[in-house]
Amino acid sequence: MALTSKANEMRQNGEDVLVLTVGEPDFDTPQYIKEAAKNAIDSGQTKYTSVDGTVNLKKAIISKFKNENHLDYEMDEVIVSAGCKQSIFNLLQVLIDEGDEVIIPQPYWVSYADMVVYSGGTPIMLETSYEENFDINPSDFEALLTNKTKLFMLNSPNNPSGKYFTSELLRKLGDILLRYNDVYVSSDDIYEHIHWNKEKFHNIVNACPKLKDRTIVLNGVSKAYSMTGWRIGYAAGNKEIIKKMKTLQSQSTSCASSISQAAACAALSQTCDEMPLMTKEYKKRHDYVVNELNLIDGVMCKETDGTFYVFPSFKEYIANSKKITNDTELALHLLNTAKVAVVPGSAFGQEGHIRISIAIDMDSLKEAMKRIVNSL
Repeated sequence: MALTSKANEMRQNGEDVLVLTVGEPDFDTPQYIKEAAKNAIDSGQTKYTSVDGTVNLKKAIISKFKNENHLDYEMDEVIVSAGCKQSIFNLLQVLIDEGDEVIIPQPYWVSYADMVVYSGGTPIMLETSYEENFDINPSDFEALLTNKTKLFMLNSPNNPSGKYFTSELLRKLGDILLRYNDVYVSSDDIYEHIHWNKEKFHNIVNACPKLKDRTIVLNGVSKAYSMTGWRIGYAAGNKEIIKKMKTLQSQSTSCASSISQAAACAALSQTCDEMPLMTKEYKKRHDYVVNELNLIDGVMCKETDGTFYVFPSFKEYIANSKKITNDTELALHLLNTAKVAVVPGSAFGQEGHIRISIAIDMDSLKEAMKRIVNSL
C-alpha cells in the first residue's frame, strides 16, 4: 500500500509510473453481477440485513461449497463479512488470546502476522525455501507445534508466491494435526479459481475430512469475480466459532452492504462465463513475465500454480550488485529509475524476492519488463 501510494503520488506529479503492486483484477465486474446490484437497488433491497448475511446469499454460499468443494455446511455455520479480510480478522479476534501461538508458513500475506499480534497472539513463522518451491516440510511443521499453538494459517494458492499446496501434502499435514486436538486451522481459499496446477483445487478439509470441525474455510468474491470494491467475503466452519464471529461483527461493522450481497448472490448462483477467460489471460501473462525475468542475469523465476502474482528471486542479483543491498532498495530503485512499482519480498517474510502483480494488460506488462531490464 505504501509503494502504491508513492507510485500514485508520482503519477499525480505527471510521471509515467506502471503500478504492479496491487492485488486487484484489471477486468470489469461481469455484467450479470452488476445487473443484479441494479435490480437490488430498484427493488428496494437497501436496508440492513442480518448481521451474518442474507438468507439468499448464505444459501448460495452453502450451494457453492457443496457443488464446487464437496463440503456440507448449515446456515449457522456460515457468515458473510465486508471482505475476506474482515472474516480473517474476526476469526483471529474470537479465537486467539494473549500468549497463543499461530503458525504461519512463509511467505505469507502481509496482514496475517499483524492481525495475529493485534489479537494478542504470537506469529510463529514456518520457513520454506524457493529451492523447494515453498513446499512445507511436515517435520518442520510438527517441530513448531507446542501446547501454546492455537491456529495454523493456510493460504493456497498463496499470495505472494502463487504456491498451491497439493492434496498429498495437505493429507500429511492433516495427519499431524489429528494428533494435536487443540489446534485449529484457517484455510484462506480466496484464489481458489485463479489456479492452473494440474490437480483440481483441494483445501485441507477435502484432503483430511476429520479436520472439518476444527477448520474455518475463508473465501470471497473479490478475486475470482473481479469484485474487489464490492467488499464481500465469507467464512464457514464450527458453528460456535461462527456464532462468536457474528457477535463480534454485530458490535463492529454489523452487516455487509445489502447491494453487494445481492450482487455476490448472483455471482455465486449463476455460471460466470468470464471467470475461465480471466484465468486464461492471467496464465498467458504469467508465462510471458516468467520467461522475461529468467532472461535477466542473477534472477530466478519459477512458474507458479495460480493467483495473479509472480515472485521471482533476486538474491543472486542483489549479492552481485554494488548499489543494491536488499529487496526494499531494489523496489525503490525500480520505482525511481524504471518507474515501475513492485513490492519487496521482505514484506511477505521472504527477503530477496519481489512480488509482481500481473493483473494489468499485456502491453503494460511488456513495457514494464522492458523498463525493469533496462534499469538493472
